[in-house]
Amino acid sequence: MASDISKLRNIGIIAHIDAGKTTVTERMLYLSGAKHRVGRVDHGTTDTDDDPEEQERGITIFSACVKYKWKDYNINLLDTPGHVDFTAEVERCLRVLDGAVTVFSAREGVEAQSETVWRQADRYNVPRIVFINKMDREGANFEAVLGDIAPRLGGRPVPIEIPVGQGPAHVSDPFRGVIDLVDMKMLQFDPETEGKEVTETDIPAELLDDAMLWREQMLEAVYDLSEEAAMLALEEKEISRDMILAALRHGVLERKIQVLLCGSALHGIGVQPLMTAVGNFLPSPLDRPPVEGIDPKKADKGQDGKKLLRKPDVKEPFCGLVFKILPAKTGDNYWIRVYSGELKQNSRVHCPNRDKKENIAQIWQIHATKKDREGQTETVSAGDIACVIGPRFAITGDTVCDTKELIELPSIKFAESVISMAIEPENTGDKKKLEETLDMLRRQDPTFHALENEETGQTLISGMGELHLEVIQHRLTRDFGLNVKFYKPRVNYRETIGGTADVVGVCNRQIGATQMFARLSVKISPLDDSSAPVQVFDRLPPDTPLSNAMRDAAMDELRERAAGGGMIAGFPLSGVRIEAYAAEVAEEGSDEVAFRIAAGDAFDNAMQKAGPVLLEPVMKVEVTTPEDYMGELVGDLQQRRAIIAATEARGAMTVITAHAPLKEMFGYSGAVRSLSQGRAGSSMEPLNYQPAPKADADSFLI
Repeated sequence: MASDISKLRNIGIIAHIDAGKTTVTERMLYLSGAKHRVGRVDHGTTDTDDDPEEQERGITIFSACVKYKWKDYNINLLDTPGHVDFTAEVERCLRVLDGAVTVFSAREGVEAQSETVWRQADRYNVPRIVFINKMDREGANFEAVLGDIAPRLGGRPVPIEIPVGQGPAHVSDPFRGVIDLVDMKMLQFDPETEGKEVTETDIPAELLDDAMLWREQMLEAVYDLSEEAAMLALEEKEISRDMILAALRHGVLERKIQVLLCGSALHGIGVQPLMTAVGNFLPSPLDRPPVEGIDPKKADKGQDGKKLLRKPDVKEPFCGLVFKILPAKTGDNYWIRVYSGELKQNSRVHCPNRDKKENIAQIWQIHATKKDREGQTETVSAGDIACVIGPRFAITGDTVCDTKELIELPSIKFAESVISMAIEPENTGDKKKLEETLDMLRRQDPTFHALENEETGQTLISGMGELHLEVIQHRLTRDFGLNVKFYKPRVNYRETIGGTADVVGVCNRQIGATQMFARLSVKISPLDDSSAPVQVFDRLPPDTPLSNAMRDAAMDELRERAAGGGMIAGFPLSGVRIEAYAAEVAEEGSDEVAFRIAAGDAFDNAMQKAGPVLLEPVMKVEVTTPEDYMGELVGDLQQRRAIIAATEARGAMTVITAHAPLKEMFGYSGAVRSLSQGRAGSSMEPLNYQPAPKADADSFLI
């Protein structure tokens, strides 16, 4: 474990699919000496993509953690997926990271999932640096990618390197190295040693003027970040290298800028400067604010209480966050980010989210998605990441802390699933094993849900997209050897209302010798955001002759009915405000049961009167295609009820952005390949929920 926390870096590699994240990770491991051969994604030999499904598809599905040393720095690096179906892996990693390297392809530039991961990093206030990869590819365009980052992502990239040439070897000016704008040197990387040997030379005369212009742009950013540097510039004095690095580091840590580098990870060009930039510019745990939490004892009693802080210091009480769980026969592996104090082997900690004590039987370092064979350790200290074995109750996003100094950290919020599929075991013998396996998968993946229908015997599994469910299918059949029937996927609809309604719910029943009576006036109205959670308000005047028990019963019934789904097919209700504003009570016969009945009656009447509306998930679709196939692809999208939001040229390719109902997009990636003879690509991410066609709503009422 790292002894000097100032030299520790917890970083993630984030990007759109196929930008080269895993290749960057592999090259870093090789150049640092952590491994002796460079793994290849297309050969299935990378350390971080060690799952058979990842090796077969050539993509990252599960986040993986690797540790390596570079110069004076100890690095915990998390390689994350780029496909939107596995965005939960990015979410959980960014929650616990201190900094990130955002990778862009020099040919494709800023893509749909690039925007998603950038927004996720913004949400967690993660400082980042930028690496433009694949500078040796046909169509590489350094300046085009650089020019996209500010308008599309709201970033402020500051190049500290520029490429020498761009494109493959057969073009007139191929990519062959980089110019360091801080030291004003040209760096070339020996292909015989796969980038390990770096040659530093003076900048050739024909490139010097261009390099000086780029350096001046970098210095303009430095002047904005450092008053001292700005004053020296006004006095026409030299600005030292240390001052430049300090100003740029300050800008990155404050998230005012992102230093930008470039290269080709596949050929080892520009990766060593990137590794140095991780140490120079990204934060250590000491550079991040103290983590904030609440006192769970006061929260349980409904008290606000003041916020609790934990500094990244071994002298502070221990607290950490569980951000990933990998089920294992010998005991689930809990990945924990330690924020303060020390965690010791064979100790007891508290999980305030479950109000349970947990055992810490073993502590391991992590390599890829496995425990490091030689990495068992006695303690793990503030700022570090480790795998522990022993806990039983905590789930992803839960806090673990000192048993005497309790704190509950903010959890991790994951996107809701948008697609479902019915499954059932082929025989009753597999039923129990299927239940256990699904439970294990739920613990591993917070965006995967499984709910059994006791009437049909089927289980409805839900996920983030077709690929997500396809991977689950393969794991059930191949990895766990289950005989399972799979049915056609379906989208996860929601329900809302089309208008407002003001109703009176009544209970006027004779039960035995008792005449029950209650009246409750309720107003229901749509929220501006149809996908927002239902809001239930108690607007009953204080002088209403209603006991607290009857009031609570009425409000509980309204909340339970709202949570139970809508009136069309019981899909989750959203975008609705419910307000109870008046009540009538009889001298005899009014009690909690009567007011529950009246509230239920009011809910049903209000929903019918306001007009139930079926909502369908709509996806943001981005298609990158040569111009020749644009017409066919646009026509196909329009047949799928898509609205074309924008088209733009990016180099030799055209990018189509569309908003399309998920229901119409099943099998779309195959259709894109077919229509473009394999030359176009597409990506999708959830956008919002919009009213579904009336025919779809009517189909549920038949």
